[in-house]
Amino acid sequence: MIRQLSDLTDDEVIATYQVDDRSKPHLRSNFVSTVDGAVEIDGQSKSLSTKADQEVFGKLRMLSDVVLVGAGTVRAEGYKPLRLGAERRKWRQAHGLPENPTLAVVSARLDLDPVDPVLAEAPIRPIVLTHAAAAPDRREALSEVADVLDCGESEVDLAAVIATLAERGLPQILCEGGPHLLGALTAADLVDEMCFSLVPLLAGPGSGRITAGPDSTAARKLVLRSALLADDGTLLMRYLRAA
Repeated sequence: MIRQLSDLTDDEVIATYQVDDRSKPHLRSNFVSTVDGAVEIDGQSKSLSTKADQEVFGKLRMLSDVVLVGAGTVRAEGYKPLRLGAERRKWRQAHGLPENPTLAVVSARLDLDPVDPVLAEAPIRPIVLTHAAAAPDRREALSEVADVLDCGESEVDLAAVIATLAERGLPQILCEGGPHLLGALTAADLVDEMCFSLVPLLAGPGSGRITAGPDSTAARKLVLRSALLADDGTLLMRYLRAA
């Protein structure tokens, strides 16, 4: 079942991660971890990323309608405007998609800076997903650079987030974290797919897991759909929700 990444063409790698029906809402999460389970080094997950992980990371963005991320991860990881490279923009155009996916940020407190380039310089107007009780002054400031949408009355309702994005023509959702957002999505049973890069490193104690938050009430069974092995030992796995 494990295939060598170097043996595959770009088109074959893309086919590995295609969904069966793009019109159907589908939430895919993508995370990276060390062999001993560390989700970060020096506070950032991108410190773990390998060339192979970056290759798949870019292709998953290319395949998505919208990239969903928590506000804390936008700040901690230093997100840049969501703009793909020329070849990936060309691929999207050839497949009837906008040149770039939309960025959607989940933020209950609207603790985002409207002058941050990730919002102010985005090639496609971003979406900020919050709730009706969020601070009006923060809402007004962010509305200058993003569509601020309510999903819930006093807290963010993640099922409403998925439905709202689908209603806006963005059913293919790529969640890039962070751990608290993944934990909440898992607790709400909204994760359809997990893409997971296992990098050949031992980080030692101190780092958290790829998921965080209150204890989940039940484990969710997944089925391994594909596994790609890179020359540097990075193992790239794709799991789908069990039928």
